Amino acid sequence: MLMSLLLQCLFWGSLLALLYTYLIYPAALSILAKGKQLNTQQFQSPDQFPQVSVLMAVHNEEAVIEEKLNSLINQKYPAEKINIFIGSDNSGDRTNEIISEFATQHSHLHFFPFPKRQGKPGVINQLAATATAHFPATAAHVFIITDASVMMSPGVCAALVKHFKHPDLAIVDAQMLHTGVQEVDISHSEDSYISWEGRLKYYEGVLWKKMIGPFGGCYALRSDFFAPVPDNFLVDDFYITLQAFRRGGLAIKELSALCYEPVGHELNEEFRRKARISAGNLQNMFYFADLWLPPFGLPNFPFFSHKILRWLGPIWLILLWLTAGLLSHNQFYALLFVLITALYTLTPLLDEGLKKWNKHWALLRNVRYFLTMNLALLAGYLRYVKGIKSNVWQPPKRQ
Repeated sequence: MLMSLLLQCLFWGSLLALLYTYLIYPAALSILAKGKQLNTQQFQSPDQFPQVSVLMAVHNEEAVIEEKLNSLINQKYPAEKINIFIGSDNSGDRTNEIISEFATQHSHLHFFPFPKRQGKPGVINQLAATATAHFPATAAHVFIITDASVMMSPGVCAALVKHFKHPDLAIVDAQMLHTGVQEVDISHSEDSYISWEGRLKYYEGVLWKKMIGPFGGCYALRSDFFAPVPDNFLVDDFYITLQAFRRGGLAIKELSALCYEPVGHELNEEFRRKARISAGNLQNMFYFADLWLPPFGLPNFPFFSHKILRWLGPIWLILLWLTAGLLSHNQFYALLFVLITALYTLTPLLDEGLKKWNKHWALLRNVRYFLTMNLALLAGYLRYVKGIKSNVWQPPKRQ
């Protein structure tokens, strides 16, 4: 009897954890933030804007680097207040050649071709040190950290940094819009998830100024809140955010700072990327346990509700199936066990079969995407347990 009660508690507790982090928490924030806007002190004139240093690490980005550099050069920001620092992580294609040509034409673009691979965090650490050698790390100096694949609209820099008049603001995230969405692959599911995630981050900024991590493709960071990322940490933007929280910093999302990035299309590519991110999430989860345990107050409550419970998603999904199976002597749980087993096993097969017939059912595709991404999280667990010695990355295929 006691064992049966325990198994039932595990089953319903796991279901509640999934429903809470994916449905209840977002719905509650949507209601609480309705009709509210960001409340920060803002610079009213470009003359008041702080010094900006754009930091960007690249590796073999010849397909997109020219367009990216043009989006940086064409920023509508006081020319005397912006510098661009780019580090090439031992690129072997034409990336270095293209950047060097731009650097000869634009004196505020500073290029550093590193001959040895070290990973994005290592490059950003060195670029940050170089930038602060030019301009001290103060509230009047803002880093904009961005990726080569993210194209910035001309007003992004100004939209991000206008908020830094607020005395405790550490991070402002940009609004990421996807391009190239198609119905025939996972891109629609990926776009829907990222869009939903962006709204959630915005609500957290509106309500508490404790947005739980930027997307990383383009965000602004007050230079005196920068913390060098350890050599083996995989998710640098989240590490930087949590270090800022430890120092009392605030974080928000600015919806008018529009950036554009091609959406992921290939399931295997997204699986590999999310498995890597999952391992990095566990690094941050344990390293910053004081910021979510106990799960009360700020940033503990949104961190636990938004991220921790979701990062543990594979455990909840496994427990649902396992406990239902162990309770299958009861007809109700036996039916649930059959349904859960069918959901886990038949959804990918059915979706793949419909694809061969050129049929695309959005609900089925979204369920498959959800299950596959949780499987990627589980793969990240294994990578974390084995030990992470390097954060060197390989960019995905550029469209």
